[in-house]
Parts: sequence; C-alpha cells; structure tokens
Amino acid sequence: MQITRRTVLAGAAAAPALAALSTNQAVAASPARTVSPARTDKSSSLQVGVGISDVTGPVAEVGMMGYSSFDQRAEGLHQRMRARAFIFESGGSRVAYVCVDNCMIFQSVHDEVLRRLAGKFGDIYTERNVMLTAIHSHAACGGASHNYAYNLAVLGFELQVFEAEVNGMVEAISAAHENLAPGSVRFGRSDLTDASVNRSRVAFDLNPEEDKAYYPGGNDHHMRVMRISRGSKDIGAINWFATHCASLTNENHLISGDNKGAAAYFWEHDDRGVRYLDGDTSFIAAFPQTNSGDMSPNLFLEPGRGPTEDEFENARIIGLRQVAAAQTAFGSASETVAGGVDSRIMYLDMANQVVSGRFTPDGREHRTAPAAIGAAMSAGSVEDGPAIPIFPEGTRNPMIDALGGMDAPVPQWLQDAQAPKLVVVPVGLLPPGGWVPNVLKIQILRIGQFYIVGGPAEFTIVSGLRVRRTVAEELGVPLENVIFQGYANSYSSYCTTPQEYDSQQYEGGSTMFGRYTLPAYQQGYAALAAAMRDGTEPPRGPAPADLSGFQPSFGPGVDFDEPLPGTQFGDATVQPGDGSPGAQVAVEFVTGHPKNDTHRNGTFYEIQRNTGGSWTRVADDNDWSTKLHWRRVGSNGSVVRITWDVPADTPAGTYRVQHFGASKARGSGAISPFSGVTAEFRLT
Repeated sequence: MQITRRTVLAGAAAAPALAALSTNQAVAASPARTVSPARTDKSSSLQVGVGISDVTGPVAEVGMMGYSSFDQRAEGLHQRMRARAFIFESGGSRVAYVCVDNCMIFQSVHDEVLRRLAGKFGDIYTERNVMLTAIHSHAACGGASHNYAYNLAVLGFELQVFEAEVNGMVEAISAAHENLAPGSVRFGRSDLTDASVNRSRVAFDLNPEEDKAYYPGGNDHHMRVMRISRGSKDIGAINWFATHCASLTNENHLISGDNKGAAAYFWEHDDRGVRYLDGDTSFIAAFPQTNSGDMSPNLFLEPGRGPTEDEFENARIIGLRQVAAAQTAFGSASETVAGGVDSRIMYLDMANQVVSGRFTPDGREHRTAPAAIGAAMSAGSVEDGPAIPIFPEGTRNPMIDALGGMDAPVPQWLQDAQAPKLVVVPVGLLPPGGWVPNVLKIQILRIGQFYIVGGPAEFTIVSGLRVRRTVAEELGVPLENVIFQGYANSYSSYCTTPQEYDSQQYEGGSTMFGRYTLPAYQQGYAALAAAMRDGTEPPRGPAPADLSGFQPSFGPGVDFDEPLPGTQFGDATVQPGDGSPGAQVAVEFVTGHPKNDTHRNGTFYEIQRNTGGSWTRVADDNDWSTKLHWRRVGSNGSVVRITWDVPADTPAGTYRVQHFGASKARGSGAISPFSGVTAEFRLT
C-alpha cells in the first residue's frame, strides 16, 4: 500500500480511544502437563463428499490482490479460479473444508458464505464446522474485503468479485453436500525439496536450534496428503504444501491460480480427464497452503526467477512438482483415517491479548498491541514482489531517519508496544474502527486421528511448527497428526516468531499485533485444543465487526459498449492461420467489456474441432494452453486477443475459435449476449 505522512497522521486522532482498551479477551492458559490422547470413536463409519465451482470474478479493469500494486490491474484471464469443497461426516457430526483459488479469505466473504449456507441448510454448516481457506494466488481478483487496508491498492470494494467468491464457495459446499456417501480416507506423506526456498533466512536463523533442526536448510519440505475414496474409486485429494503462490509476478495482468491452481488443473484435467464445463466432479484435487509465510517458489530469490526466467513456465514447473510429490504420497498412503469428526472455534481480539509466560520466550507475561504496519512491510518482499523502494527491510530506514523519525504521528505507547518494529502506519487506530481486522477466528477440525489447525494469517514455517506443537501437546497426539492451515477464514497479514520479529524483515514488519502475536495465538490454540480433548465448548469470544455498511469503490465501471467502426460485436478482426502442434494460434474479436458477464461456470471462448460435421470443444478458458488478453479501444470499445499454444498431442484436423461475449447498451444499460467465430484453420 502507498504510505505517506498524511495517512500516518490520520491515525493519531484515534489514539486516545484505543489507548484505553476494553477488557481483554485473553484465554486463560493451563500449565504444561501430560495428557491422554484425544478420544476417538473407531466404530463410526465415515461419509465423504466433494464439490467444485467457479469463483472467477471480472477479468478486466479490476485491481489484482496480493502485491498491493496500484499498477497491477486485470487485463485478461489465464485460468479460471475454483473453490474445492470436501465434507466429512461421522456419527452425526460433520466438517466442511474448502480450498479456494484466490488470494485470501476475508472476514466479509467468510460471514456471507455462512449466512447463505444457513439460509439453504439451516444449522448443518456453521462457523464452527466450516473452514474456508485460500491458496494465496497473487494473480487473483481483489476487492472482496471490507477492510480498507486490503482494498486500498485495488481502489475499493468490488461487488462482482465478492459475489463470485461467495457464490462459488456456497455452490462447491452444496455439491459436496449432495454427493455425500460412505467412503474412506487414507493419509500419506512425501518430501518436496525443489519447489520452495526460505526468502527470509536471516530471520529464520534467529530461532532456537530445536526449531531449525526440524527444517533442515530452512525449508518446509513436507507434502501431506489425504486420499479420499469410495470403495475402489478415488474421488479426491487434499495436498498440503508450503510455497507462496507467487510464481507470477506483479508484472502479470492475467487472472490465474498461479502454481497451486495449475497443480490442481494438471491432476484433475490432464491426469484424471476432468472436464469442468461438463459438470464433471469425478476427481477433485486441492493444493492448499500451510505455514507458507516465508516460503517462496522463486528459487533464485528474485521475482520471476527460478526454475526459469519465464513466470508462466515457473508456475507450470512448480505446479507439476507439487503434483508429482502429492501423487507419490497419494500412491503410498496407507494410514487409514479412523474415528469421528469434530470441530472447535474461538474468536480472539488480537489487539488486546494478555499472554501467559507459558508461551513467551522469557517466561514473563506480555501483551499484544493494536495493528501497525512496519517500514519493512512497506518495502514488500524483494524476493517475490517489492513494493515501495525507499523502504528497505530491516530495523533501520534511511528515509524515515531523514524525516527525523516517526515519533510525532505514531503514539509513543504504540511504538513501545510494537518495538522493535519501526511503525509507519498505525492501521489498527485509523478511523472509523481500524483498517485491518483485530477480532479473528481460530479453528481446529478433527478428521479421525488428524487435526487441521486453521490460522487467519500468513504464518512462517517455525510459527506453524510452534502452533502444531502446542496443539499436539494439549491433545496428547503425535506432532505429525497435526496439520497447520494458514490463510483460513479471515486475513490479518503475517505471523512470525518473536525471534523472527526482532529482525524486522518483510514478514516481521507485516506481523500486525507486535512481537507476541504468535504466543497469543499459541495460547488461544491451547485452550481450543483442550476443549476438544475434554469434549467441552470454549468461550466463543468477541464478534467480528460488521463493516458492510460503507464500502467505497473507485474502480472504473462500464458506461456502455460500442463496436469498433465498421464492425459488429463478435466480429473476428484477426483470423487464425494454419499450423501444427507446438505453434501458437492467435485471434482477435470485437467484444463487450468482460465485466458485463464474467461467464462464471462457463467460458469466454472455445477452441473447437470439426468431428464428422459437428464442432467439438477441445479447449476453453479453463485450460493452461490458452490465454485471453483484453484491451480497451477508445472510450467504449473492447477487443480480446485469444491465444492457444497448441499441445503436442493435438490431432490433425480442422479447427475454429468461438468467442462468447456480452455488450451493454447505451442509455438502457441492457446486457445482451453475443458470439462470434473465426474462419476455419488446419492443424497438420
């Protein structure tokens, strides 16, 4: 986000109100002790359901989410974004786990999904037993949040993005609900060492030896897989691996699921033959994140570099490597998931936690603080996507030093509470009620003997490890039976260990609630795990704020569409030529603005082959081999360029490209669909 002294000064007015914070929501911590393993019911049969739907929003003139770059606005589509849902039911209890090809799950989206599920299913799916997670693609549509800090660079709230994500998640859960049937789950593991690198090694190395020893080389190399089957038929896989979904850089302007969206597509489409437009849900493969905060796919520690210097090729390779490791774990999965399912949640006011010495490095009681952005966050991650060049990572900043410090606009008590962070913007104090969420949901799902721990931030690998250890100790289960899931249910930037926080790299500068953010989470998870172990209900905690009332939007809309002079909507202005596998086919159409119809659960185009006198779809805008580039012509004209990199196994024959669009009429605003086709071309 853009940082100025003016935005910092704006927050000072709110300081008196927050200096006298209300009674804190800290959860009492119990002393360390030996406990019995959590109870399981091995007699309960398991039912499983899977579902998938499209969450793609507008693919033109909308800010993109992830890099906080004002210049990164969508100009087309690489691959559609999808929500993948998995439901597990046993003994009358059920949990729903959803993995979405977007950047973050925001509280706004989480709450609306649950409202719509309640309207459809009553009390079957609730905030307690539904976990919504994001793959964290940095090539996703932005604007779905109700928190101003996360909408700033995308120019405000985008209703189309919000509705696409909400509707897609509800549809995916509904589909999984409808096909719930007896099944089984097996668990497998493998190692993947060439799809991630620690982008913050200087911070990682400050951790104690016992933490570093768990991650040789500073990398989380674990692939953890749930293989979901019905009888002898496999119907799905959940494949947890930690690497940022940032192979595509902030120079990319095409909406895409990046490396994890690619991985899901390669397994589902290329390997299992799933065809999304046919309503095929025969196999669903999700590639969620874990503790990915300091894990980069850019193996040479520069944006767009590693394994190659082509960002789309990097996304493809990193995606394929995840598929290969997941399939290894899938193939060797032998540990049967047995027992019931369960869930617990709690909301924590992370701006106001009193943290017991049980969880702090010095064994003393400490407090969290209202959210604040550090100078290192303003710099961005130089390995994945630098933001403002004048702000380097680290505890000193020459720009701030030249300005004489920031002691005037930032309250001294907040500077002290956030030390050693160099506070640039006290976002937790900005009116009307803070620009980032402070009341955040933590959650544990139990599926048999395994526990999925959901955290509402980007946790570093050691932060995730410490949470897992806390939960495993409280439950009395093996550490490897606890899976950490980041980017879950809400979003509050990063979470580092206190030791990592001290170095104030990008991740530390982005840890909103100060040095004791992670210990506060550990304390909350310990209480949550104890409640699950004992079969009790923890206090729900404070309710997240409803910020839906005022959501400004400054992005461009669509006044009306008009075709280029001498053309009609759907006219092909660039025709294809004959070619062969390995070549690229490129065509252009006169079109309406893509915001008129996002074609969710559909397509903007088809590559079609003549088969005995009829035209058969062979590719569409779901496919890796195709891209749609949109551009504005004049004030109200639009052109799309569609490219198809012809796969090597494409059969010879006669082909054409058909485009589906929609135009908005001047005056009435009526939306009218249209289509157009190119001339035929030959592949030899």
